[in-house]
Amino acid sequence: QVQLVESGGGLVQAGGSLRLSCAPSGRAFSKHAMGWFRQAPGKERELIAAINWLGASTYYTDSVKGRFTITRINANDTVYLQMNSLRPEDTAVYYCAASRSSTPLYYSSNEYVYWGQGTQVTVSS
Repeated sequence: QVQLVESGGGLVQAGGSLRLSCAPSGRAFSKHAMGWFRQAPGKERELIAAINWLGASTYYTDSVKGRFTITRINANDTVYLQMNSLRPEDTAVYYCAASRSSTPLYYSSNEYVYWGQGTQVTVSS
């Protein structure tokens, strides 16, 4: 069953911004690290941003540092990915994911075991 639901994807011109949201469905993830992955056509899915369960520590892959920001609101278990200065190479399906409970390894893609269905982000040049 669906555990996480993403929203906010769409088509945007290069240089534009989008904000993705991720909310839980049917269970709580307040003690779990949360991450955003993306998968472009012909490429492997990669972890691009993550935040620990407290919201005190974040991780970003180099290609999005300074452009993307991950935040979480534990009161409603919602996680956001603010994406600015978008580039055509950011085009991908973006997935929200939750880690194993209480893991300290929020920056490790192997820790993520709960997934959303993905939302398409397309950046035109």
